[in-house]
Amino acid sequence: MRPRDLKGVRRFMDDHFRHFNAATLVDSARAWATLSARGDAMIVTLAGAMSTAELGRSLAAMIRAGKVQAISCTGANLEEDLFNLVAHHHYLRLPNYRDLTPEDEADLAAKQLNRVTDTCIPEEQAMRVVEGALLSLWQDAEAAGASSFPHEYFYDLLLNERVELSPKVNPEHSWLLAAAQKNLPIFTPGWEDSTLGNMFVARHLAGDLRGLSAIRGGLEAMKALIDWYRDTTRDGQGIGFFQIGGGIAGDFPICVVPLLHQDLGETERPLWSYFCQISDSTTSYGSYSGAVPNEKITWGKLSPVTPRFVIESDATIVAPLIFAWVLAQDD
Repeated sequence: MRPRDLKGVRRFMDDHFRHFNAATLVDSARAWATLSARGDAMIVTLAGAMSTAELGRSLAAMIRAGKVQAISCTGANLEEDLFNLVAHHHYLRLPNYRDLTPEDEADLAAKQLNRVTDTCIPEEQAMRVVEGALLSLWQDAEAAGASSFPHEYFYDLLLNERVELSPKVNPEHSWLLAAAQKNLPIFTPGWEDSTLGNMFVARHLAGDLRGLSAIRGGLEAMKALIDWYRDTTRDGQGIGFFQIGGGIAGDFPICVVPLLHQDLGETERPLWSYFCQISDSTTSYGSYSGAVPNEKITWGKLSPVTPRFVIESDATIVAPLIFAWVLAQDD
């Protein structure tokens, strides 16, 4: 969006988004802008299918503008932004997906079209192309006795142009490419629960990889997250937490604060300085994704004065609006 467009969006939201979830949306955007203005960092967590929903169209701009300092995401969100970059022109959109019969679904499967709600990701043109490019990097790392996090291999693919981008995609709409260009830290807990994680293990079992050591796993990711939190807060800077959806993408990074305080005794470290979650999960017995932010106070993650928001809505609608509001603040 052009700056004038962003200001128009912000004015519209300020004028009309005055109550309920809409008001919380604007309040959370204002609080993010305040956090950014005082120099605090922000980590964004991505669950669900945000990459296939092309959230990168707005998130990439936030990364380039310096509004996001780290990402925590599922393996699916990490890889699906790359799949879209490589094979967007082969994607199939199904606006009538609610009407599909089991036979329709079987037909899509036979054509190797993997459906994510209204979008089909093509197996051969996306997943297998990326697998082939990554396998070479994994084998080189294994031969050298090296090991890297999943996103570091992705960064190598993109920054060194080891994959051909789709002629139908705008690279500026890729949050992963924007993150690579900024060398943003990405934390991907449970990466094995992803298509490429499955493929990595398959390549080992098929004999293409001797072992599994080329990929650094979840415990190392937690240590890297601790190192990043320590470094970022070393001079008193705070870190906000913007959570899209629930699950491991959010649960994993938010625990770094009680780990530092309670397990390492580093009580001088600040708690999270901001918390916002976009979620459609209901508050119920034992549900972490649906738990209200106040519960996080009891776990030593937030304080009673931490700005905290829950927006109960569709993240594909809400997140781009918040990003637009925050970006407009600087224009």
